[in-house]
Amino acid sequence: MNVYKELKNAWKELTATGSQFELEEVMVEDTTILSYKNQAPNLREFWLSTEQFADRDYLLYEHERLTYSDVHKHVANVATWLFDHGVEPSDRVAIAMRNYPEWMIAYWACVSIGVTCVGMNAWWATPELAYAIEDATPKVIIADEERLTQILSLPEAGEAFNIVAVRSGKSDERLTHWDDLIKGENALPEVEIHPDSDACIFYTSGTTGKPKGAQLTHRGCVANVMSLAFANIVQAKAASSINKKNIVNTTREVSLQAAALVVTPLFHVTANNCVAHSMTMAGGKLVHMYKWDPGKALELIEAEKITVMSGVPVMSRELITHPKFSSTDTSSLKSVGGGGAQIQPDLVQKIEKTVATARPSTGYGMTETSGIITAIAADFFLDKPESAGPAMPCFEAQCFDEDGNALGVGELGELWVRGAQVIRGYLNRPEETSETITGGWLHTGDIAKIDEDGFIYIVDRKKDMVLRGGENIYCTEVEAVIYEHDSVSEVSVFGLPDRRLGEEVGAAIFLASGKSLSATELRSFLNQRIAKHKIPRFIWFTETPLPRNASGKFLKRKLQDELELENAS
Repeated sequence: MNVYKELKNAWKELTATGSQFELEEVMVEDTTILSYKNQAPNLREFWLSTEQFADRDYLLYEHERLTYSDVHKHVANVATWLFDHGVEPSDRVAIAMRNYPEWMIAYWACVSIGVTCVGMNAWWATPELAYAIEDATPKVIIADEERLTQILSLPEAGEAFNIVAVRSGKSDERLTHWDDLIKGENALPEVEIHPDSDACIFYTSGTTGKPKGAQLTHRGCVANVMSLAFANIVQAKAASSINKKNIVNTTREVSLQAAALVVTPLFHVTANNCVAHSMTMAGGKLVHMYKWDPGKALELIEAEKITVMSGVPVMSRELITHPKFSSTDTSSLKSVGGGGAQIQPDLVQKIEKTVATARPSTGYGMTETSGIITAIAADFFLDKPESAGPAMPCFEAQCFDEDGNALGVGELGELWVRGAQVIRGYLNRPEETSETITGGWLHTGDIAKIDEDGFIYIVDRKKDMVLRGGENIYCTEVEAVIYEHDSVSEVSVFGLPDRRLGEEVGAAIFLASGKSLSATELRSFLNQRIAKHKIPRFIWFTETPLPRNASGKFLKRKLQDELELENAS
């Protein structure tokens, strides 16, 4: 297709000297990387630039509606409160809550004064939360009712860190309530923030059973916003001559405010760095959902004129197949898709045929890349539905073999990327950092190939990991917790295909001699120790030891192929 030639031309034009997405080489920790020359130096400047949208709606939740002006006022007051209570630039503040508007207010307050925002997974069991608190050592934790119960149970609560209660009626001398933070008429404190200082820390599942805190820099977070903008513009520009429905939907009225449903957790880069940041840059509004409900989502799309629906693939599928879809006005939608898991080719076609005004889109990325590595949409996605798209301009992308040799076009190997969006490292994990990032190259752990047009295809994972509904679950992490039960002699955890969530967690278990254990008892045991989404949905108790190879490793592929779902507990 000549559209790929047009894509290369548009790419060259948009990244040329003097253009909006001009690139430059910068030195970061003795490594030369690509960065956008015209990007804001930090998230503080990024946030301050949105003062121009003062009267526009910004954060919406149920019947609550906050404008940009409202949020700027709250951000300044919260930032002032933090400074008044001993929080200094480079200190850390943790946020542990569902997708409430307070999440974004607290986030902008932190990053605007050089304080590192630590996103705590809202699904963690108490031991996981306690570990992350010990690891990150936040001076303040801002938490909602459910997380407060967990936090107040910790012995160091109220001593090692201050606690701010959000949407809680709890009465406890250790608590400061959110309303006290947003009082006043304070100006945002003046600070200088280096581009390569930590902006936020988001935890990923760890191969050792402990979460890893990925350190995202200001440069990386702002670069990701630039990459998202570039992806929309370059593909629309290249395809404009042949598209019947342009990616940016220029046929719709320009007065329509950009609006996104926030349907995935804000403690992930998908919702925070990709959805929230990009909407904020555009002066758009964020419509928060407490939890995913396709029927409710359709109501919000119609009522709030949602333009972008970006969640994990199952959400898009449930949306367009919902009984209310045909009777709901979805004409505001411009893009439907998301990330966190690969969109199945059939879903790409279904979105294109079902949503009259929107085009299918997706992006591939990681916490370790501050958001997207690639993006693909519209005609490109329809032509290459199994591809994740090309790497964004601020990345070098290359497949390597096991010996570290660069591979050619179409050859399978581990995908490595280098550029502005790569994290600084893992908090308190120098060894894992050095294993994952070498010479500035991030080893993604994904097996991929790159075609002649530069489009990347993710084929398999090198990591022993289950990708369930956008959540990364390391098998060794779940195995380690299962082994804590004294009835378990051997356990192997692996992924199983699932139509709705992409993959589900399965576990094969061989019990210790003379011991008994039911699936119900095991799940109850695990429920106290790990997040619910990590608990195996399918459990098999085998009568013989688990199969191993010559080196003693369990043969997971053999278990996946031979165990029958109808025999699982």
